[in-house]
Amino acid sequence: MTDTPKTTNDSFAGLGLSEQILAALAAQNFTAPTPIQARAIPQLLAGRDMLGLAQTGTGKTGAFALPVIQHLLADPRRVRPFCTRALILAPTRELALQINDSIKKFSQGTGIRTVVILGGVGRSPQVDRMRRGTDIVIGTPGRLLDLMNTQELLLEQVSHFVLDEGDQMLDLGFIKDIRTILSRLPQKRQSMLFSATMPKEIGQLASSLLRDPVTVQVKAETATPDKIEQHVYFTDAPAKKRLLVTLLRDPALARVIVFTRTKRGADKVAEHLTASGINSDAIHGNKSQNARTRILDRFKAGESRVLVATDLAARGIHVTGITHVVNYELPNEPESYVHRIGRTARAGASGIAFAFCDPSERGFLKDIQRLTGVIMKVAGPVAANDQPDGVFHDIVEDEAPRAPRPPRAHAPANPGGAPGQDRPKRRGKRSGSGRRPRQNKAA
Repeated sequence: MTDTPKTTNDSFAGLGLSEQILAALAAQNFTAPTPIQARAIPQLLAGRDMLGLAQTGTGKTGAFALPVIQHLLADPRRVRPFCTRALILAPTRELALQINDSIKKFSQGTGIRTVVILGGVGRSPQVDRMRRGTDIVIGTPGRLLDLMNTQELLLEQVSHFVLDEGDQMLDLGFIKDIRTILSRLPQKRQSMLFSATMPKEIGQLASSLLRDPVTVQVKAETATPDKIEQHVYFTDAPAKKRLLVTLLRDPALARVIVFTRTKRGADKVAEHLTASGINSDAIHGNKSQNARTRILDRFKAGESRVLVATDLAARGIHVTGITHVVNYELPNEPESYVHRIGRTARAGASGIAFAFCDPSERGFLKDIQRLTGVIMKVAGPVAANDQPDGVFHDIVEDEAPRAPRPPRAHAPANPGGAPGQDRPKRRGKRSGSGRRPRQNKAA
C-alpha cells in the first residue's frame, strides 16, 4: 500500500472534478474540501483503489462519492434490470440513509439514480426500484444478501465498490456476509475501504479486497471543540434520573441528546422522562427502521425535545441545532466521548455537554480528561469528601450553572461531515477502581 502525498488544494475546482459536479456542490454551499477529500479525490479520479482511515464526520462520504459519481457520468451506459453500477456497503441503516442523502446532493441535476436497500422496512418497494436498474445501490449487508439470493439484486455490472466503516462492520459480525458479497463482484472494478481504525482484521480484509491501493489517513483529533462548555456532575447512579429531569426543567436545554451505554438503559431513561412530562424518544438497534425514521423526524421537527441514544444508533445521525449533549452514562472508550459531544457546537454554533459521573465511572472520566486535555468544570454542589483527586486537581467548581442558548447553526462548508470527529488513538493507562461495564456492541 502506498501513501498519498499531502496536498494544498483548498477548493473543489483544484481536485479535477467536472463542472457539472462543481455546480452541484456550489448549489449546496459546499465551498472547501476537507483534508481527506483533498487527498483522496484526485487519487480516486485516477482510478486507484483506496484504504481510507478516517472517522465519521471528516467528510469521507464526499471523498468516495464524488469520484464515483464523476466516473459514472463519464461512462454512461444502460443499466440492466436488477443491476447496479456502484455498490456501497454501510453497517447501519442510519448511515446508509445519510450516504444516500449526500449522494443526492452531490449529483443534483446529473440524472444519477440511487436505491437504498436495508432491512426493517418492506422489501417490495426496494425490489420494484431495482426492477428498473440503478446507478448506485447503498445498503446494509443483510438485506443486500437477501435480494442477491433471490436474483433481485445482480452485481455483474458493478464497476465501483465501497465498504464504509469497516471496523464497525467487524464489530457487528458482518465479516461473513461481506466476504460473500465480495465473492460475487466482478474482478475488474475500483474498490475502496474506509475505516476509523486499523485492527489486524481490517488489514486482512484490505489485502483481499484492494489491488495496489493508496492509503489516505486523516490525522486523529483528540481535542474537543473550543465552543463546547463541558461540565461534570458527581452523583450516585440511582440519582441520575432525578438529576436529568431537574436539568431539563431549564428551557435553555431546547434540543438535547442523552447518551446511554445500552439499549435497555436508553428505553428506561426515555420512559422516565416521558412519565415526567418531557417529550422524549429512545433510538437504538432494536427499533424497526420505520420507527427510527419517525423518531428522527420528530426530533428534527422539535416534536420531541430529547433523543435518548446508544453510541451505535447515533452514528450517522446529524441534526442541526443540538443545544446540549448529556452523557447520562460515561462511555468506557474515551474516544466515544469526543464523538458524542461533537453532536453539538456544529457549523460555528456553541454548545454545552454535561457528564454524569457515579463512583464506578471515575476511571472513565480520568481517561476522557487525559485524552481531551480538558478539565471539566464541576457543576452543582459537591460534598467535600466527593472531590476527586489525581487528574481533577485543576477542576473549578461551578455553582448552579445555567445553560446559555447556542446561536443557530449555519450551512455546512464541507460535504459528507464536519471535521474534528476523527477517532484518536488510545493514550495512557486506564486508571480508577470502578469496574467497567460491558459495551453493548449491538446497540
